[in-house]
Amino acid sequence: MADHSDCPSAAGGGLLPAELHAWMLMLAATGAVEQELRSVVKERLDVSHDEFLILCLLADNPGEGVRMTRIAELLGRPKTRLTYQIACLQHAGLVTRRSVCGDKRGIEVALTEKARTLLAEASGVLAETVKDALARIMGSAQCEAMRALMPGFAEEPATE
Repeated sequence: MADHSDCPSAAGGGLLPAELHAWMLMLAATGAVEQELRSVVKERLDVSHDEFLILCLLADNPGEGVRMTRIAELLGRPKTRLTYQIACLQHAGLVTRRSVCGDKRGIEVALTEKARTLLAEASGVLAETVKDALARIMGSAQCEAMRALMPGFAEEPATE
């Protein structure tokens, strides 16, 4: 675990309000996790980190598609970039695209069975990667606070 006690902003009292300081710490933690995930995602799923985020978003909506405009909104991505990423995922056989009934411009994206299988097979390693990355940058009190904010995060996977 990293020791940030010598960091000037760790003690507080700097120029930033507490909310902005907390936001910056959260961004730093997110960045550290993303860095760790990039190689694992590429190795296990053979997709970019941004494409992985799309797959995760679609995995939260099993059995139904999500409109591309909604994906762009949730991920904060320009539609042109998203169109390219979806095309790459479709070419890899991980997503399908179809027109939304009654809306000529609307496109809905859904996971394929291949993507579901890949995500299921990789989920344990990906979860462990996130857990390890967070443990390196957060103290136990911070991890407990995060678990309180995200109840599913606190649950340990069942072992056999």
